[in-house]
Parts: sequence; structure tokens; C-alpha cells
Amino acid sequence: MSKILIIEDEAAIRRVLRKIISEENENYQVEEVEDGLLGIEMIKNNDYDLVLCDIKMPKMDGVEVLEKAKKIKPETPIVMISGHGDLDTAVNTMRLGAFDYISKPPDLNRLLNTVRNALDRKSLVVENKRLKKKVSKNYQMVGDSVAIVHIKEMIEKVAPTDARVLITGPNGSGKELVAHWLHEKSLRFKAPMIEVNCAAIPSELIESELFGHVKGSFTGANKDRAGKFEAANGGTIFLDEIGDMSLSAQAKVLRALQENKIARVGSDKDIKVNVRVIAATNKNLKTEIAEGRFREDLYHRLAVILIEIPNLNDRREDIPLLVNFFVKKIAEQQGEAEKKFSEKAIQRLQEYDWTGNIRELRNVVERLIILGEAEVSENDVKLFASK
Repeated sequence: MSKILIIEDEAAIRRVLRKIISEENENYQVEEVEDGLLGIEMIKNNDYDLVLCDIKMPKMDGVEVLEKAKKIKPETPIVMISGHGDLDTAVNTMRLGAFDYISKPPDLNRLLNTVRNALDRKSLVVENKRLKKKVSKNYQMVGDSVAIVHIKEMIEKVAPTDARVLITGPNGSGKELVAHWLHEKSLRFKAPMIEVNCAAIPSELIESELFGHVKGSFTGANKDRAGKFEAANGGTIFLDEIGDMSLSAQAKVLRALQENKIARVGSDKDIKVNVRVIAATNKNLKTEIAEGRFREDLYHRLAVILIEIPNLNDRREDIPLLVNFFVKKIAEQQGEAEKKFSEKAIQRLQEYDWTGNIRELRNVVERLIILGEAEVSENDVKLFASK
């Protein structure tokens, strides 16, 4: 059953709208009110799948209703009803988040198509919200320290948007993990997430890797080849270690961000791309900018949202949870029973200097599981966790 609310001060228009919508589908439950104040109260107290709202009304006009409703129930699609003189205002409401607008008197086909599309959109948003909470077991973020809770909260806010994100932090701290969370909790989660390690690709090949090339554009280019930006179209591209990217490649990435276009190496033909960009680095990009190794304009394009990952030594309270997580994961992968770590063994691990961060902790836990006793003791940690 789809619940639909009509907010309209003209009784005749309300009747027409209700009749058309109710007769279209018996599963449409239609309610109506005659002004914006009552409409807002109804939206507060009910979960509607669609709201149709007039623009010119007494007490509270439709634009104000739209703005308030989007704060109360941001996922509910709102279709504006406009008179001829309200058309400019109706178009402006689209910028404010309205799903669509229909003109008075309503055209039957236009109205029903708009209602169907809006309800389909609501169903998709609800399904996405349900699914995006299920992040892959391979990319769970473990910890309840203040820093990690803050990062989780930021991801929940940022992931559903298309805002670009720059993730900073030392090697092994979990930057890739954060990137995967951002993608899997986004509305793009069904599309691919393409990862590019900028530090692992030779500088002379990075442009071809990112943007593709045409046959004959350089020695060894035996055929046309699409790049990572094209492969990520509709989804997310994760540019890891972007601080190691050459300046010429940075210039092309900047253009892709500014114009949503790329060109393959050796071609002057533009290719449109719709890609969300997430970048990560273990370098201080402001220092890199000052020393001429990184473009300041690209930095500001990438760092719309900045997420800083702490090193493990700054979140030692998360180590017991991380150890337990790795013990379960390793036992599952190896098909063996889980080993228990004594309290003193955990305490010893919390005192350790984790220069390699979470990556090092995982390696040490695996080593202790393989070489340690049935219950991993403090002595096992002393023996097998030393550098």
C-alpha cells in the first residue's frame, strides 16, 4: 500500500487529484489537507510515499512546505502543483529538492506518470538504505574509540552524497577500508568501485592506466584500451596514494573532475564520465604543494570532505576488539577452531609500538595463532610479536 498526501487549498483540484490517483491503483491510499501548516503536521506524524503540494496557498506556501518537509522526511518525494504563473517558482523548487512539478489543470497521463516515477524512486531509496547498511564482511570497521566513532558517523553522512573525499593517514591504518565503506553505503553501491594504486604504476604509464589509450599512441599500444575512469563510469574510482601521481596526470585528473570528461592518450575525442572520486594518501599534501609536487587546485577539488585516519598507537583501546575480529576471521579462513588470547597477552599487545598500524597487528595475530599455544599467552607475545 502506497500512502500519498495531497496538500492543496482548492477543494475542486483536491477532488480531481484524489479521483485520478485512487482510480489508477487500488493500492494507493490518498489523504488530503487544505493548507501547508496542516500538511507539515501530517508529514511529521505519518510516513508518506509521496506528497503532492500546491505552491500558492494561505498560511504557508508550497516552497516553505517543501523546505520544511525535506528536513523532516528527506527521502519522501514531493511533487509541486503549479498554476501557470507559478512555473518559474516550480522550476526553482526542483533545485530545492522537489521530485517534479505538474501544472493546473493536471493532465491525466502526465500526473499518473509522475506519481508512478516518484513512487518507484521512493522504493529504490528505501531499498538502497536497507542494503547499504550491509557492508561486505571483508570491509568491516572495527573499534569504538572516539576517533573511529567519529569516522563512522562522518561516513554515514557523506556516503549517500556524491561529494569527493580525501582520506589521509599512515600506511596500514585502514584508508582502503574507509573508501570501501563510502562506496558500499552510497547510492552507487551496485556499480563498480575501481581501485588504482598510483604509487604502484610507473609514471609514464599512469595516464594510460587512468584514461586509456588509442592504438599506436605509444610503443606497445597495439590496440585501443579503456582506462580506469571509463571502467568506473556510474560508480566510484578510488585513487590510492594519490600523492605519488605525476604532475601531468594530476592535470588530467583535475580536468576530469572539472568537466566530467576524459580523453584517451593519443586521442582528442572527449568521453563523458559519471564517476565519484575518492582519494587517499599517506603524505602531507600541503607540504607536497609547497614543494611543487602536488597541484593546489587539485587538492581543493579532492578535499571536499577530509577524513583523517589515526594511527593504531592513538587508538589502543580498540586493540582487544581488533584482535577478536582477526582471530575469528583467520580461523574462518583457515577452517580451524578459534584460539583464545589471555588478558595479559591482550595487554601486552596494547603496549606494543605499532609502527605498521592495523596491517601489522593482523600479521602479528596470525603469527601468534600459528606459532602460539592453544591459549596465546603473554610469553607467546614476547616471543613472536617482537620486531
